[in-house]
Amino acid sequence: MARDLSIFVDESGDRGGKARYYLLTLVVHDQSEGIADKISRYERSLASSDLPNIPFHSELLLNGHGPYEGIDLQTRKKMLYSFNVLVQRLPVSYRTFVYRRSEFEDLAKLTSRMKRDISGLLFDRLEFFQSFDEVKVYYDNGQDIVKQALDQSIGFVLSKGVVERRKTSMTDYRLEQAADYLCTIELAAVKYAAKEDGETYNKFFGGIGTFKKNWLKQARRKMIK
Repeated sequence: MARDLSIFVDESGDRGGKARYYLLTLVVHDQSEGIADKISRYERSLASSDLPNIPFHSELLLNGHGPYEGIDLQTRKKMLYSFNVLVQRLPVSYRTFVYRRSEFEDLAKLTSRMKRDISGLLFDRLEFFQSFDEVKVYYDNGQDIVKQALDQSIGFVLSKGVVERRKTSMTDYRLEQAADYLCTIELAAVKYAAKEDGETYNKFFGGIGTFKKNWLKQARRKMIK
């Protein structure tokens, strides 16, 4: 029986270079491990708690924008916590790469570093990644530098016949939403450490101690070491 692996990709940062940090998160899922029951359980919990079933998008949730506009803070906090519970139950692992934009002269150098980091992750666990018949990379092609890094690393390290790139969106895939969530948790960790957390993070995660003890600790149980 064929074995398929999914890699869902999310990033935090902007093309214009105004963001101080750039994060790239890869979420890995062996498709033989079903997730439908866990997603159904999550959606039932939303319904039983009278919470709206909105495709999860952390930035919009934290700031009350887009589909979260008009939803009060306490409800959004409950929605964030509910999605956190789902992520803990999903049979996934992840790795986030963090880059400080000031350390890169231009986007080409940042792309090159991303390519090197992704390739290193694959080479370190080459036996695992090569054990699958097909590797499906899901990314919405939102930023060219990420697309290039993915193409040049995964396509290089793994057989090109194995890699399949698919565009995705927050609406389509819960695992892409999980990548968004984990990327946000890692960005929050960076900003807490730099004392750049601000009021928004404090409202949702509490102070740095609470964040590290609860949110960050839970997320990193799934980190690829």
